[in-house]
Amino acid sequence: MKKIKSGIYGLNNLLDGGINQNTVTAVIGSSGAGKTTFATYFLKRGVEQGEDGIFITLDEEPKQIIKEVIEMGWPEIEDYIDEGSMVFVDAGGKQFSDFIKTELAGFVDEWRGYNARIVIDPLTPVLWSAQHKYEQRDLVSFLLRENRKIGTVVCTLEEHSVMGDLSGPDLVIPMYLADNVIHLRYKSHESPELRDMKIIKCRSSRHSHFWHSYKIVRGSGLIVQEADLAKEMPSKMVNLKTRMERALANMSKDKKINLTPEINKSIQRTVEMLSQEDIGPLDPDYILRQILTEYDLIED
Repeated sequence: MKKIKSGIYGLNNLLDGGINQNTVTAVIGSSGAGKTTFATYFLKRGVEQGEDGIFITLDEEPKQIIKEVIEMGWPEIEDYIDEGSMVFVDAGGKQFSDFIKTELAGFVDEWRGYNARIVIDPLTPVLWSAQHKYEQRDLVSFLLRENRKIGTVVCTLEEHSVMGDLSGPDLVIPMYLADNVIHLRYKSHESPELRDMKIIKCRSSRHSHFWHSYKIVRGSGLIVQEADLAKEMPSKMVNLKTRMERALANMSKDKKINLTPEINKSIQRTVEMLSQEDIGPLDPDYILRQILTEYDLIED
């Protein structure tokens, strides 16, 4: 299957190169774990390279999501919305079962052939809209199956039960139906600085089976650290910008890369913001390598 880059620094290598195209990935986590940030940067990676992005929100209003995205360091989202390459579908306040049964088919027909990236954030209210588990399964199955016809899907799921218990009724059906499941573990009340993730399943692809720490960084989204690479490093990457500029200059000199203005601008902003952020134990050299591999500038 064709792989697409996830937009999450450090994740592609754990998924044997990226997310399989036209699959469904369920991202599970508690409040504050970074689910919406994960989903947003998945879309960001796509629109930067000319793909279309569709954000179906079933909870927050689009204007609030856009505001938060800009604050996290992606102001260009408004440009992509204005030009039509990224759209928001506000399904909040609707009867979700009616929306899926009556409006989804027309939506899919409109976007068929675009090979878009689609986010459903969160998927949980769809389950709540049906009383019986058989109806829940039918609704979720139809929603995910139809969206796969127009592209690659990331859906988020709220983790309301005991931390790490993925057997709750709100999780079992989507986990079963999804091709890939990623668990973002965050105990905000115990260890607010610690976050880690695990790939629970990934159909038709090799993947890591370990827990990996990650950090949410303004301008970069989620940065995942490989399990055996964590080490104590300075809290700020003061030389990262210079090192990145040198790396890009060397590759340009060797005529190995041809960056579009959009991606070049995105990389420069990412590096600028990273150089000002506290990255904790993350390894600067590792992050530098992940940025370059995310945009196919080097092979990992």
